[in-house]
Amino acid sequence: MKTFFQIINIIQIIIFVYLSISSLYFFIFSFASLFTRKKTFPKSEKKLKFAILIPGYKEDNVIVDVAKNALKQNYPHNLFDVVIIADSFKSETLAELKKLPIITIEVAFKKSTKSKALNKAMSQLTKDYDVAIILDADNIMEQDFIEKINNAMLAGNTIIQGHRTAKNLNSSFAILDAVSEEMNNNIFRKGHRNLGLSSAIIGSGMAFKYDFFKALMKNITAVGGFDKEIELKVLKDRYKIEYLENAYVYDEKVQKSEVFSNQRRRWLSAQIHYFRKDFLNALWHLLSKGNIDYFDKALQFILPPRILLIGILFIICIFSLFLNPVSFTIVWLITLTVCIITFLFSIPKKFYNLKTLKAILSLPKGFILMLLSLLNIKGANKKFIHTEHSNINEDKK
Repeated sequence: MKTFFQIINIIQIIIFVYLSISSLYFFIFSFASLFTRKKTFPKSEKKLKFAILIPGYKEDNVIVDVAKNALKQNYPHNLFDVVIIADSFKSETLAELKKLPIITIEVAFKKSTKSKALNKAMSQLTKDYDVAIILDADNIMEQDFIEKINNAMLAGNTIIQGHRTAKNLNSSFAILDAVSEEMNNNIFRKGHRNLGLSSAIIGSGMAFKYDFFKALMKNITAVGGFDKEIELKVLKDRYKIEYLENAYVYDEKVQKSEVFSNQRRRWLSAQIHYFRKDFLNALWHLLSKGNIDYFDKALQFILPPRILLIGILFIICIFSLFLNPVSFTIVWLITLTVCIITFLFSIPKKFYNLKTLKAILSLPKGFILMLLSLLNIKGANKKFIHTEHSNINEDKK
């Protein structure tokens, strides 16, 4: 019996080390995000030429409105092209797109992926572009987005992540998804840049020097998590990723539990895949070449989702009150407190309202769905999982 309790304590210590290190990691970067960045990019008279690349798979509900919105930029219209990469669209949708002053490239694959669509489109584009902006098929740029990217690119940046934020807050899951997005912005983008590390990219609302991106994408084969493969490659080569906090792209947040579950299952599968693939190599680059950015990114992939982190810590603390010595209980409670403070640091003030409080009641359901997604990730990174979007354009402020 004594041996049994010793084994339980060893397991508990291992779990504690993992969860406490994860909590500390989140805390450090959420605290760093509280400080305002002083770095700005002056307005430039020089204007670069942009390709706005928007791949979409069966996105007939949203793509026409997204294309129309993309044309409304406060930027010389002869210096940017909106390129819709249409995979499996209806004929009537294609007809509507062809009425607009945009470039529509039809693609078809046995197994559709975002990387295939982007590579196919760039192989057909013949103009000399300076910058590629990548959007999802539901994204809407603020009207001066290109202008801000232009200024940042001319200041010497190669890769830029814009501030992706929610365009809808019309359900509890949408609010939770919006809050999670802003926490990611603060922890993995603003907080990282404040401490001199690279911003994370998201997969949309991002910009690259065009020739650099075209060459890079030729070696990207990811089915899921193509942005993670891109990020690992550029950080390994010591490129710095900038974050433009004031350059907004509005993104549809999930409204239904089944969409939430599918989306998180895809993300978790990609994280585990790239952790296995790159962690040891990233550790070697850290020790031999001092490449902190590459190692930091690989390390992020093993961190637990925050909803799982706080849920597991809460459950452990409850059981610890009844089963553990006081000393064990205290350290668990301290870890939970650090996690809660991290949440408070990284959630923007605009979400401190009754709607968010009501949405928090859905956290237990979100925790269960995330846990089930974790238990059901096998194969999710080997097939394309489509997130269907609806025509929503609200709550963008």
